[in-house]
Amino acid sequence: MARSTLVDMNMEKQPHRYPAFSAIAALVCGMILTANAAAQGMERAKTQTVTLGLVSEIHRAQIEEHFRDFVRYVGGKLSTLPDFEGKIMIAPSAFQLARLIEQKKVDFYMESPYPTYLINDMHGAAKLLLRRWKSGMAEYRSLIFTKNNGEVSRLEDLRGKVLVFEDPGSTSGHFLAKSFLLKKGFKFADKSRFDPHGSPTEVGYVFASSQEKLIDMVLAKQAAAGAFSADDYARLDEKKKSAITILAQTERVPRHFLSVRRDFAPPLVERLEKILLSMHENEQGRRILKNTDDTTKFDLLPEGEAAMRRRLGEIFHPAGKH
Repeated sequence: MARSTLVDMNMEKQPHRYPAFSAIAALVCGMILTANAAAQGMERAKTQTVTLGLVSEIHRAQIEEHFRDFVRYVGGKLSTLPDFEGKIMIAPSAFQLARLIEQKKVDFYMESPYPTYLINDMHGAAKLLLRRWKSGMAEYRSLIFTKNNGEVSRLEDLRGKVLVFEDPGSTSGHFLAKSFLLKKGFKFADKSRFDPHGSPTEVGYVFASSQEKLIDMVLAKQAAAGAFSADDYARLDEKKKSAITILAQTERVPRHFLSVRRDFAPPLVERLEKILLSMHENEQGRRILKNTDDTTKFDLLPEGEAAMRRRLGEIFHPAGKH
């Protein structure tokens, strides 16, 4: 009898335990669902951005501010989602930018021909999409110049002398001119490094770090010749123009490019292309382009992506080896 009573009492207690268990289970399930929702929200936030990559070692805050309206315009047009945004990521070098593209932290970028060649072809991180008319120009070229009435009157006179370039990463102020001379049989020696076996027939070179200093070095005969872009020459005052002689000019190349990472979703690439190609056709777009390095417009690559890639390789591959 006592045993039966004990069993009955235990049975009576069971209903009181199950509600407590259900409450705990519900709490745990709720926590799991909340965590999953948060994770999904983070994933959605990650996919609701488009990131522009740029290269600069200095003034990053100012550069980001300079391009903010442009990338906001692109982000706003790229999606109808209200929280979709454009972002900017600045890398200190073309190599670092290529790494960011490979890590999918950058979706598209704008650069001049030589850094574009490095990122797209040497690193294989991105592909050409459009030409950018930066500073109102579709194309530009490099000029090799010297001081009037100096010891250099033709390119052959550069052997055994020093040529000054603007910047190691410059297309028009370095690589176009170097590639041009390499194809003509000239050999180069870096004069910032001591070489006891340097040949007197080689062309020594140094970097000025600025276009103004480059010109001053040539005029002061600290270098036999220099290289800069045709638009740099056009901006010189008449006094300096009359003091120099142009020895040679290179072929023209596009002034600037816009490229996208290779695995960027094709529908987004197509929409991005349409947005940029039509940007100059509306008042807001024209204003933002004007305030972004005096850009006139974006247009299609004149030779197509594959042909332009081959052309850049032909121009810059020899220069990149020296």
